Amino acid sequence: MAGILRNKHSNTDKLWHVQLTMLAAIALQIALPDNFSVTAHYVIPFIEILLLAALSFTTPHEKVFKSIARRVNAVLLIAIATLANGYALFTVANELLKSGSVAGGRELILAALNIYLTNIIIFALWYWEMDGGGPGERSRVAKYDQDFLFPQHQNESYKHPDWKPMFIDYVYVSSTNSMAFSPTDTMPMSRRAKMLMLVQSSVSLITIALVAARAVNILR
Repeated sequence: MAGILRNKHSNTDKLWHVQLTMLAAIALQIALPDNFSVTAHYVIPFIEILLLAALSFTTPHEKVFKSIARRVNAVLLIAIATLANGYALFTVANELLKSGSVAGGRELILAALNIYLTNIIIFALWYWEMDGGGPGERSRVAKYDQDFLFPQHQNESYKHPDWKPMFIDYVYVSSTNSMAFSPTDTMPMSRRAKMLMLVQSSVSLITIALVAARAVNILR
């Protein structure tokens, strides 16, 4: 994740929508009921907003850059959001499996949808931040050092020397991985990419199979 960075180059990703997407994830966390939060309801979103704002100071304004401070800032922000969403899923699943305790089906469906959408956003940010060392490093690393193999890099008919993945490409990868529980057109090349996709698809499977299916059954 690149944080607050001016886009001065036509072939550079416009990064304001990355920040807007993170704000959407924070809004989804706020929309969850209090009992799904790991701490006081607004504490985690408040910390995330502070870290998001801090990226304006830790992100260099060069097209190609390497910044440890920005990297730590971005990874910490996404990690907190990931843990918060994981706790919400654990709480919902625990309530469903707890003997003699059945929550309202409508609330469970809404919570499951919230967790599922947040999961897509969070892993899109993970892929964006991880691939090729992150947005500042990705422009200068060789294709074989990147974590994902996009169709534009493997199909001779579509190859273009100036093509680079943008944030929307990672949103697509995250969305299709959540829906199919596996990679589709974009292949993970590194072990860390494979492990992240495995975790994401597992969370999606649990959310859909355990939570949503049980909630629909309660509504009958």
